[in-house]
Amino acid sequence: MLVLLGFAMIAVFMVLIMTKKLTPVLALIIVPTIFGLFAGAGLGIGSMVMDSMKSMTSTAALLMFAIVYFGLMIDVGLFDPLVRFILRKLGNDPAKVVLGTAILAAAVSLDGDGSTTFILTTAAMLPVYLRLKMSPVILTCVAGLANGTMNILPWGGPTARAATALKVDVNDVFVPMVPSLIAGLVVVFVFSWLLGLQERNRLRATAPGIWGDVADAGDVFDGGTRRGGSGSGSSGSGGSSDVVVLERTETLVDLADAGLTATALDPHRKTLRPKLFWFNLGLTVAVMVMLVANLVPLPYVFMVGSAIALLVNFPKVKEQGAQPVAHAPSIVAVVSMVMAAAVLTGVLNGTGMVKEMSAWLVHIIPAEMGPFMAVITGLLSIPMTFFMSNDAFYFGVLPVLSETAAHYGISGAEMARASITGQPFHLQSPLVPAILLLVSLAKVELGDHHKKVLWRTAVISVVMLAVGMLTGAIGIG
Repeated sequence: MLVLLGFAMIAVFMVLIMTKKLTPVLALIIVPTIFGLFAGAGLGIGSMVMDSMKSMTSTAALLMFAIVYFGLMIDVGLFDPLVRFILRKLGNDPAKVVLGTAILAAAVSLDGDGSTTFILTTAAMLPVYLRLKMSPVILTCVAGLANGTMNILPWGGPTARAATALKVDVNDVFVPMVPSLIAGLVVVFVFSWLLGLQERNRLRATAPGIWGDVADAGDVFDGGTRRGGSGSGSSGSGGSSDVVVLERTETLVDLADAGLTATALDPHRKTLRPKLFWFNLGLTVAVMVMLVANLVPLPYVFMVGSAIALLVNFPKVKEQGAQPVAHAPSIVAVVSMVMAAAVLTGVLNGTGMVKEMSAWLVHIIPAEMGPFMAVITGLLSIPMTFFMSNDAFYFGVLPVLSETAAHYGISGAEMARASITGQPFHLQSPLVPAILLLVSLAKVELGDHHKKVLWRTAVISVVMLAVGMLTGAIGIG
């Protein structure tokens, strides 16, 4: 019964958010509560949720002050030069912008922290997407693909968990999987380029007089007047001034004409602090160094960083109070989802659903499939790490699967390697705070993100598993 209720709960939750029948926050609260009561939790469901929420408080604090800090840095103009540089290098071609997003997210993912990756990628690229009128869902999809693939790095967490659970050296797990990682990244970049081409075609269709002509003919638009390669002639519209201005020489969009003056990169916003650029850059570098060094708790790093940034950039008390309020919608969105996720994890663990679901999956594997346990583990890691935490999978399920595989001559290292191939899919789970932060910063619905990203991450996971088999890193007993 618990197995049936567990899978049904996950399925109902996913359907509700992807069809937009409920917001993720409501679905995270209502669906587990109903299924938890059916599972016999009774009044004890409250204690289950509170126990789960205790582990979420530090994450909520981290995300809250990270949003305040990087939102403040965007407001004061720290990322304006970076965006201008990106636009100069990538131009106004959506395909190049999307591919650049993937490369940036993959590079930042080297630090092993998803939240940092999504904060920096969103801060740098979202204004570009808004300027070029591209869909932010593409940004979240590509960033999620890149970060999920890079999550098998030894310092990212899952690889170390798998090695620890099976008592093998972490290098023995990761090094043979490098070809799989490279193959996964290649697929990420292919998906990114294809998404960029789709976005380019969409924009051409919605604004053919702008995107089509500029991309195809290299014309320059200035105040609505088109000047072709010959330097003469005007657009068929007679020089309407309400079109988006694109200057090929600078590849920038005129915000005033684009009607986007309210966006984060409005060059006339009152919060700009150009004279404090180097101070803000130094402070941000210091925060990043502290994040990587992990000398003090991460929430405290962002709390102190936010306090210093507010004090220096906005010395007046009224302005200091106004800045966090300006980012309240993003803060409420992400913190409420993190807290609501405690209901789902609390019910899954407190009622024993996770344990029973894991045991059922292990027991239904036929004996004749024993020699394929590594491959089966890789395939199981895709859905299982989506609806349960990495700790639950690697310390609860993987040892049982590995013990069974040992009877068929499959080593613990091979099982550990197979188990990490599901990480691209895992990173999109609503139980992962970093992905909640990503969609909140980009103001994207979680359901819309899932529609775009889930099948692509499943493909990447299968490719990584297949390459592992081809290279011998994941064998058949």
